[in-house]
Amino acid sequence: MERSKKLFVDEQFTPTSIEDGDEIFPNGIFEFNITKLLSFIQQNKNLVERELIGVKSYSGFSSDHLDETAIESADLSSPVILAEIAPGRYNLIDGHHRVEKAFRHEIENLPAFKVSATQHIPFLTSKSAYLAFIEYWNSKLCGE
Repeated sequence: MERSKKLFVDEQFTPTSIEDGDEIFPNGIFEFNITKLLSFIQQNKNLVERELIGVKSYSGFSSDHLDETAIESADLSSPVILAEIAPGRYNLIDGHHRVEKAFRHEIENLPAFKVSATQHIPFLTSKSAYLAFIEYWNSKLCGE
């Protein structure tokens, strides 16, 4: 397994813009532009890790916050997105409806794109989230 590296602040970092209709996902203080991240993935499929994930590992999201119509119409063949939030730890940032549908239908695995920290950082939507992410990431490297 490759050792995670310390991240350094790029003073030139510009948060990704949010256009009308863009899907945004907040993961704590880290807010991602999912629409633009999906576009990146589609254009760079050979650079993004793809694997099957165990549905039970990601099905803890409260379905009370999910739209029932969206759950039932979710396309289970479309990969969910996991973002590396801490070294080696990935959070589900796109595909909650798909995971819930799979869980309800007792489907064990779903396809997923796993985007590394360096791949998803450009899709953060604010400078403060970017700076907080760098600090958070580096704090998780202590003791490695």
